[in-house]
Amino acid sequence: MKTILFIEDEAALQKTLGEFLAREGYEMISALDGEIGFKLAKTKNPDLILLDLILPKKNGFEVLKELKENTKTSDIPVIVMTNLEAMESVDKALELGATTYLVKANYSLEEVLEKIKKVLGE
Repeated sequence: MKTILFIEDEAALQKTLGEFLAREGYEMISALDGEIGFKLAKTKNPDLILLDLILPKKNGFEVLKELKENTKTSDIPVIVMTNLEAMESVDKALELGATTYLVKANYSLEEVLEKIKKVLGE
């Protein structure tokens, strides 16, 4: 079973997408802020990370930078899921090592699942 760490501060989205992915057979780990998310990435070693950019304590860009600089977490694929649509945000996230960049409002749960499967090679 593949493990997904979902770093997202919106509890409703965390619950909805988390339950949807759990039904699809993924083990879900949740973090409501960037600081906890980074700690969980190091200790739980997930197969994939879904990362919001607007987060309390440590923003998604900082988390992404730290993930890619840490030898324990540098190889974990990261899908950025955010509402930031500006090209600067997209470019910055991809430069920092994000695998894919999704604007939340533009994707259904099923489409997010397809992106996850593609990144995990399923």
